[in-house]
Amino acid sequence: MNRALAAAAGAYFIWGLWPLYWRLLESIPALQIMAQRVVWCTAFVLLYLCLRYRLSWLAPLRASPRVLMLLATTALLIGCNWWLYIWAVNAGHVVETSLGYFINPLVSVALGVLVLHERLNPRQWLAVTIALVGVAYLSLKFGQPPWIALGLALSFGAYGLLRKLAQVGAVPGLAVENIVLLLPALAVLLATSGGSGRIFAGLDGWSIVLLIATGPTTALPLIWFAYGARRVPLSLMGILQYIAPSLQLLCAVLIFNEPFTRTHLVGFACIWAALAIYAMDGLYRMRMAALRLT
Repeated sequence: MNRALAAAAGAYFIWGLWPLYWRLLESIPALQIMAQRVVWCTAFVLLYLCLRYRLSWLAPLRASPRVLMLLATTALLIGCNWWLYIWAVNAGHVVETSLGYFINPLVSVALGVLVLHERLNPRQWLAVTIALVGVAYLSLKFGQPPWIALGLALSFGAYGLLRKLAQVGAVPGLAVENIVLLLPALAVLLATSGGSGRIFAGLDGWSIVLLIATGPTTALPLIWFAYGARRVPLSLMGILQYIAPSLQLLCAVLIFNEPFTRTHLVGFACIWAALAIYAMDGLYRMRMAALRLT
């Protein structure tokens, strides 16, 4: 349990500190960074799977064309999510990226209602309503919706929904998604090579090291998360997931000196209140379920 908890928490800490990593590469266009990430993540994940499982991980995928179609769709969603996140961080919008991942659980709930026809209890409806009030308040005060936050939350929420329907392991699924994105990524890198045909054209040594490292630093947290999620109680995982956006917000305000105004505070407070209600409802329902079993 302690090892699983450390693995899950470690994954969220790395995801929360991603803005610091991407800022080291801010001189490189976001699309080019994402393309490099896809290439090196593909290489690392395939190496990991082949060393651990040889080719046996392919059998369940070959037996289900439906799963492969779902993974092709999730590949597009996670590709858009990665690009938007990297662009937003390096464009100075880390506060809004953190908002996106704070509201993501509530977006997932809304998608469950709309797509899977799940039913919400009154406390869950209250949480979703308060979150909508927070988003509406920010939209009115700033004159437009928080498009970056909504884009991140919707793309990742839809990604999570389809990955749930695909019923495939986290790492094999990531491998297929990256394979789908590999040819477009290579095309982007060749197009930005200035005619040299080299994917590192014009980059210094430190940038090359950081780009190659996006492979393991993308895959390892997901592997740790998958390990922890199978062993850590769901209620505790629900709390741990807020490590990442909290760290992102701290990076934005304390390190990148992004503004966090009174308007931000009111909007975020609505989201935090909604999350607190939703988390407490989840804990209550798990406790009642446990009592019924005793």
